[in-house]
Amino acid sequence: MTRLTPYYAVIFTSTQNEDLSGYEDMANKMETLAKQQKGFLGIESARNNVGITVSYWESLEAIKSWKQDSEHLLAQQNGRTQWYNWYHVRICKVEREYDFKSK
Repeated sequence: MTRLTPYYAVIFTSTQNEDLSGYEDMANKMETLAKQQKGFLGIESARNNVGITVSYWESLEAIKSWKQDSEHLLAQQNGRTQWYNWYHVRICKVEREYDFKSK
């Protein structure tokens, strides 16, 4: 998915604990809600032993607004108290991108 640069990427890397009750529903709800936020551009996610989710945003202000969303704050709290052993968030400015696609 090519976007006009520059834009921002929020990289959320995590490891989960064994109690994932309610996690999938909340993750789906957060993705749906994020897509409704002003400045949201897209999301990519992969999970194995370590999960990586990258969300893309038009501006730092859009990221800040999403971080402060009341439902997102609840999900963050549940993540810290129930679902995650560890997580790390990085916010990056994307100045250039390219891709490859096999025939």
